[in-house]
Amino acid sequence: MKIQTIPVFADNYIWLIPFGDHLAAVIDPGDARPVIKTLQQQGLTLAAILITHHHRDHVGGIQELLKIYPDAVVYGFAAAEQIPHLSHPVREGDTITLGQFELVTWEVPGHTLGHLAYYGHDCLFCGDTLFAAGCGRLLGGSAQQLHESLNKIKQLPDNTHLYCAHEYTLSNLCFAAAVEPNNRQIVERRSITAAKRQHEESTVPSTLALELATNPFLRCNNAEVKAAAEQFCGQPLNSEAEVFKVLRYWKDCFD
Repeated sequence: MKIQTIPVFADNYIWLIPFGDHLAAVIDPGDARPVIKTLQQQGLTLAAILITHHHRDHVGGIQELLKIYPDAVVYGFAAAEQIPHLSHPVREGDTITLGQFELVTWEVPGHTLGHLAYYGHDCLFCGDTLFAAGCGRLLGGSAQQLHESLNKIKQLPDNTHLYCAHEYTLSNLCFAAAVEPNNRQIVERRSITAAKRQHEESTVPSTLALELATNPFLRCNNAEVKAAAEQFCGQPLNSEAEVFKVLRYWKDCFD
C-alpha cells in the first residue's frame, strides 16, 4: 500500500490509501479540508472512511467529506462508539476490501471502550491505542483492557509498520527514558527523533520491533521497567497488568 500522511491540527495524522482506479480511503479524518485538497491535487475520489474511535479529532471531518463525496462509505465499530454517519458497522475479524488491498478489523479497547484498529499488508492502523514509544490515555476503557489490547498487538510480526494517529514520539521517549535510563536504544531513538522533529519530519510509522525495544508499555515484563514502576508506586507489583496500570498512571502525572 502507498500510504500517505496528512498532518492536521497540532499533532494529528490522517492516513490516506490510494487504490483501484483513482480511488482512495482515509483513516480518522478529523479535518476535511486537507483531505479534500490532497484528493483534488492527486485526482482521487474518496471511496471509504475508516474510523478507529469516536473522538472529535478523528471524526470531525466526516460530514464535510460526505458532502463532496456522498458515495463514500464509513466504517466504524458496530457497538460502544458513536460514529457520525456510520454506514458500514464492523466488528472483530471483519474484512474491509479496498481494491486489491484487504484490512482486517481488530477490537482494541482501552483508550475508548470500542476502539478499533485495522490490519493488513504488514501495516496496523492503530489510532490512539498504541503510539510511537507510548500508548493512549484511558478515556472510556480500563487499564486491563488496554494492556490486553497491547499484548494482542505484540503478537504481530516484528516488521509490522504501526500507523498511529498522533505525533507524540519525542515526549513519549522522555517518559521512556525516565522509566529505563539504562536502555541505550531509547537514548539513540530519542536523539534521532529530536533531530527529525527539529526539521518538522514525521516520526511515524514505527515498527513493532522498535516498539518492543523502546516502548515501556510493551515492556511490562522487563525487570528494569517493573522495578521503576514499583519504585514509583512504593509497593511490589505482582503481574504485568499491575505494572502497566502503574505506568499508565505515572505517564499521566509525568505529562
